[in-house]
Amino acid sequence: MCKMPNVKIGIKDMDFTSRRGKFSVSLTDGREIIVPVSMFPDIQHMPVKRRNEWMILDDQYFSFEHMTRIYSVLDLLKAA
Repeated sequence: MCKMPNVKIGIKDMDFTSRRGKFSVSLTDGREIIVPVSMFPDIQHMPVKRRNEWMILDDQYFSFEHMTRIYSVLDLLKAA
């Protein structure tokens, strides 16, 4: 498992359906953060159906089935 140095939290779950224009991320330390989709233009321009095809990689990264870009937990924390 590849871990980023000095980062001890990870991504546990994601939800793109419950908040319009935002998505929620559950972190492994128990926090839930709400992130505006507008902070991630690649995700914002993605069809809503494709947003539900996300995958968590090594607890600290996430991407989508039809996307080559990989985001990190640090990207989420900067945007929240």
